[in-house]
Amino acid sequence: MTTTVYIPRDASALSRGADAVARAIADEAARRNAAVKIVRNGSYGMFWLEPLVEVVTAAGRIAYGPVTVKDVPGLFDSGFLTGSAHRLRQGVAAEIPYLAKQERLTFERVGVIDPLSIDDYRAHGGGRGLARALEIGPDATTEEVVKSGLRGRGGAAFPTGIKWRTAAAAKGPQKFIVCNADEGDSGTFSDRMLMEGDPLALIEGMAIAGVAVGATQGYIYVRSEYPHAEATLKAAIEVARAAGYVGTHLLGTDTVFELEVRRGAGAYICGEETSLLESLEGKRGVVRAKPPLPAIAGLFGKPTIINNVISLASVPLILDRGAQYYSDYGMGKSKGTLAFQLAGNVKHPGLVEKAFGLTLREMLYDFGGGTASGRPIRAVQVGGPLGAYIPESQFDLPLDYEAFIAKGAMVGHGGIVVFDDTVDMAQMARYAMEFCAVESCGKCTPCRIGSVRGVEIMDGILAGKADRDERITLLRSLCDTMVNGSLCALGGMTPYPVLSALDHFPQDFAKPQTQAA
Repeated sequence: MTTTVYIPRDASALSRGADAVARAIADEAARRNAAVKIVRNGSYGMFWLEPLVEVVTAAGRIAYGPVTVKDVPGLFDSGFLTGSAHRLRQGVAAEIPYLAKQERLTFERVGVIDPLSIDDYRAHGGGRGLARALEIGPDATTEEVVKSGLRGRGGAAFPTGIKWRTAAAAKGPQKFIVCNADEGDSGTFSDRMLMEGDPLALIEGMAIAGVAVGATQGYIYVRSEYPHAEATLKAAIEVARAAGYVGTHLLGTDTVFELEVRRGAGAYICGEETSLLESLEGKRGVVRAKPPLPAIAGLFGKPTIINNVISLASVPLILDRGAQYYSDYGMGKSKGTLAFQLAGNVKHPGLVEKAFGLTLREMLYDFGGGTASGRPIRAVQVGGPLGAYIPESQFDLPLDYEAFIAKGAMVGHGGIVVFDDTVDMAQMARYAMEFCAVESCGKCTPCRIGSVRGVEIMDGILAGKADRDERITLLRSLCDTMVNGSLCALGGMTPYPVLSALDHFPQDFAKPQTQAA
């Protein structure tokens, strides 16, 4: 009898030696004349256990991890092909508490299936959303997304269905669907995991968007630092084409939707939607003034839907199970789930898909397990390098768009970076200004000049200049100018981490430092 063994092909697992482990298991099985079928799946996102090897047994998929090449002979000696005891045995993968406590909707197939198997995809519900969209038509498809309450998961949290409704109403012989897969925020990796672990969900979501607004061409703009995701997407598009999810006759109808992958330009600013469009057109990535909105005049001046990976990948489930099913998750105006990403100084880094509403403290301790260093958590940055620093006094804040906005913070793309009590928040504030200075496209003065002046002001504060209080006042005034005068969110949100550090950790700005970072 052949035993199926799952070993992740996700970049996080590859960085921990998953390819070498797969080869070692294949070689050891051959040496012992054991019949083994190796399937390369996505990662569940429990990164401290990678590479996580699963064995299909009568009791379920038994997980072992983290597995190294040196562990392989011992695993075979212990009888791991039948799920036997071993020091690396974690039990049934789906029952590991970190995974069992999640609400996996968008990521329900990630880690479970072979990402490039259309049979696996269909066996786990794939394709039904597109079939329903084609059945009910464009208007009903758009309204289903509106009623679901899905908001942009890339950070801006704009209602996805409203954007689709705008593009659908726009006139023009050609419309486009563009997926923003230029995931550049610090501590974020959910887009990459989805593209590597369930790319057909993204492709199906884009095809549904095409049906909804009448677009016949789509582009996935992938971050240049994601070669594995790019390769997987290209292979998945061919699988989808053979299955009728992409091409001139979607699922046997006369509906057309073509799809291409385009590699990003390597600039953080190209994650901003209008800068992305400039780059996609072959130009320098520079922010466009709005209006007009991309939904009215976007790529090549045509009506264009731009959505994040997670936004688009959430759509098939909404069409399959209905808007009400999806909106029953979450709280307030924050409907559904978000794939939160735990990174930084945290014991259990990884991906956690949960309905909106759990507290930051629950995320940090129930899932993250506290810091990897064992020291107290002092601050958490939520929402990428432009997100505010959250102090311990606000850890009971619910992870909800409006609750965070009320505190001058943002949920953003769901990245959560943890710092223990050794962090210097003045240095972190300086880094925010330096990051903006380096990554600015240069189009607007508040961002281009303001960030450079911010670094200079911070250097004076860190050097312990006598006019520290005046410099802090000047820094706050500069932040106000950047918030209210910048053309896009890069300059407009760089003050968030700076001001939050000043407000919550003023003591760090009172001590002279020998050298600015």
